[in-house]
Amino acid sequence: MLLDYEMLRLVCWGVLGLFVIGFVLSSGIEIGVSILLPFMNANEPQRAWLVARLAPTSAGNQVWLLAILGVLFAGWPTVYAATFASFHSLLLLTVLSLFVRPLAWYFRASVTREDWLKKWDKALFISGMLPAALLGVMAGNLLKGVPFHLASDMHIAFLGSFSGLFSPFASLVGVTSVALLMMYGALYLQTHTQDAVYQRSKSLAMSSGLVFLVLYALAGGWITHLEGYHVTTDIMPNGVSNPLTKFVKRGDGLWLDNYEHEPTLWALPALAFIGGIAALVLSRLERAYWALLASAVTVVMVILTMAVSMFPFLAPSNISLNSSLTIWDASASQATLSALLCVTGILLPLMAIATRGLYKLLP
Repeated sequence: MLLDYEMLRLVCWGVLGLFVIGFVLSSGIEIGVSILLPFMNANEPQRAWLVARLAPTSAGNQVWLLAILGVLFAGWPTVYAATFASFHSLLLLTVLSLFVRPLAWYFRASVTREDWLKKWDKALFISGMLPAALLGVMAGNLLKGVPFHLASDMHIAFLGSFSGLFSPFASLVGVTSVALLMMYGALYLQTHTQDAVYQRSKSLAMSSGLVFLVLYALAGGWITHLEGYHVTTDIMPNGVSNPLTKFVKRGDGLWLDNYEHEPTLWALPALAFIGGIAALVLSRLERAYWALLASAVTVVMVILTMAVSMFPFLAPSNISLNSSLTIWDASASQATLSALLCVTGILLPLMAIATRGLYKLLP
């Protein structure tokens, strides 16, 4: 059955979300453990075991990131261009740190001198902290609005500055992201370690989890007063892509519009908070595996909360409101989206199976 243009846009948007979820669930473990490694108080054999366990997953996890970029480039090329034009410095630092980390895992496993082991531990910490924080900062900027302008010839101009991307709200989202992935990584360690490392992982999961819950609640309260975006003209889900044919308004609390129209969506942020609490309670009760699953649910719900809050926006502009990009007016052609859906329909399950199989094969 062939899908019409509207449904294709919606389904491909959902596929993009699934790739984002896959990336965070797979790389989030590795990122979280990398951040926690200096605080584990583990001896060298224990650290070497952790490295041996996670090093094989590092390069494979980056495939999820490449898939996200590929789907965005093929499905919403204007959004891809606007994102890179606005976040080029943040993206460069993020991508470099993500692709340096597999090398850091490899070289740490290959050296024996104590001074070099400490240097590679620091490299792993930095390569975990940077993407965790910067991805959160970029998410915060998308919620706040990105300072770009779209000209009539579709030329994109970034009108902000690097320092301007680190607004108080964006920085809060960045720190919240770090705390979430630290909790996720700590619960993974609690599931797969014993004795002193187990207890340390349990302690770190509790502390980082509590920080996440506080920051998540604070960010949620802030969003209720944060300026959101709303399309004031009729949306043409089946229309030709042209971002400049609509009018957009900005106002406090507009990111809550979708929740007012569909109250059941409140389940998403609620489940994120409940999942975080459940993860900490289960960790405390020595149910590490179920705590890890609860933290994974929290990760997924946080991503879905942001997605449905912004819908249908992908990249709102806070400088030129009508330049804001949505899933309806910034997508590729119907033929391109059809081809994209066919490719990702094969690729997504294969990547999920391969990632799951790789983690099951680890020692």
